[in-house]
Amino acid sequence: MPKALIIATNGFEQDELFKPREVLLNEGVEVTLASLSRDPIQGEKQGEKGAGITPDALLTDVRAEDYDILVIPGGVANPDKLRTSDAAVQLVRDFMTANKPVAAICHGPWLLAEAEVVDGRTLTAWPSIRTDLRHAGAIVVDKEVCVDGNLVTSRKPDDLPAFNRELLGKIGVRVPETA
Repeated sequence: MPKALIIATNGFEQDELFKPREVLLNEGVEVTLASLSRDPIQGEKQGEKGAGITPDALLTDVRAEDYDILVIPGGVANPDKLRTSDAAVQLVRDFMTANKPVAAICHGPWLLAEAEVVDGRTLTAWPSIRTDLRHAGAIVVDKEVCVDGNLVTSRKPDDLPAFNRELLGKIGVRVPETA
């Protein structure tokens, strides 16, 4: 059974964590949510307070070698806080160095830029961080999902169906029509 790691903290965009998590779980993937602490984290939905969830593990306790894919939800605050975490940045580097799939949506690619893994890679993201990604060396496109090798990126919650299909495909899971 494939294993997925989702990393998030307070301020994650609710649908960008819960919908990929649900799709993965429904397909029999073992999912672990890791965060900066074991305390419940608070999501947002289009700028308003959203649902919360309790992490399964600490970022400092998870290792890339134990998972098949890394998923990074967006929301402004989530990746902004994660990019200040040495453990989160190193985890992204470890997944990318091992050429394991990494799927980031919305503001999630901000963490990829911080980890210095986007130079020469083609990706997409929320419009307000595209300049940051270009400055980090990325080739930025505007489309619902972009796949560059092991990297899957999308722009926003509306892109989740395409994002979910691609992340499932990256770990060899049957891709349902409704993902």
